[in-house]
Amino acid sequence: MNSIEIIKDKLSNKILKFEKKNSKRYYIDILPTDIVAVTEMLLGELEYRFVIATGIDRRDGIEIIYHFSDDKNGMVVSIRTLLTNKEKPEIDTISNIIKGSEWIEREMWELLGINFKGHPNLKHLVLNEDWPEGDYPLRQGRGNETG
Repeated sequence: MNSIEIIKDKLSNKILKFEKKNSKRYYIDILPTDIVAVTEMLLGELEYRFVIATGIDRRDGIEIIYHFSDDKNGMVVSIRTLLTNKEKPEIDTISNIIKGSEWIEREMWELLGINFKGHPNLKHLVLNEDWPEGDYPLRQGRGNETG
């Protein structure tokens, strides 16, 4: 059984949508409440490597895409989850599992307003400390954009 079959088998009850782009690129949609369990399985059982996470402001919520690499096979699996409460987007941190995710979570907190529950150090990374609270530069329709 290859790692994609193992993922589909172990996460069958957590997968909302499974998409194969090509033989080396897969997208899996999950609920936000499942991100910690999915991350633990990918890293612990399958020995995938966390690459990066991406935050996107969409009309229907804020999407986070967590990119993982299976370096043994040259595959990338992206785990997508949608935070539908745009007024108070939040999700559990994965920084307790992957220390290297702390900075990208800080960046998404700062630029998109996502609260990463349990994060050890949510503070400004890119913006000045006196940046107005509640003004998230990567949110659509911020109202104070210039240019």
